Amino acid sequence: MKKIFILIFCLVALNSNALEKKTTFNKTSFDKAQLDGKVVVVSSWIKYCSSCASQMKVLNKAKNEFDNIEYFTFEVTNREIAKLLNVQYQTTLLIFKDNKEVYRSLGETSKELIYKALRSSI
Repeated sequence: MKKIFILIFCLVALNSNALEKKTTFNKTSFDKAQLDGKVVVVSSWIKYCSSCASQMKVLNKAKNEFDNIEYFTFEVTNREIAKLLNVQYQTTLLIFKDNKEVYRSLGETSKELIYKALRSSI
C-alpha cells in the first residue's frame, strides 16, 4: 500500500512539472499590451501545482487560437507582482480589456469555461 501512495505522489509531481513554468509578466510589457488595445491574460502559478499546469496548458493553446491576446504568467510567490494584481493564490486567472480587469477566477482549468471567458472579453 505504501508503494502505491509513493507511485501516485511521483506521478502527480511529474505531471505538474511536465509544462515548463516561468514568469513572463513584467509591468512594462503588461502596460504596453493594454495600450496596444490587446486583451491581456495573466495567470499565477506555483511549483508542483498540477492545476496551474493544466490552466497554463489551456491558456498557451488559446493565445495561438485567439487574435489580439497577450498572455503573461507569474509565480505567486513573487510578492511584487502578486500585490500589483491583488493575487493571493496560485491558479488565479485574470483578464484585462481596455485597461480594466473584466474577469477573475480561481482554480479554473476547464478549457470550455476559459475559452468562454476569453470570447466574452474580445
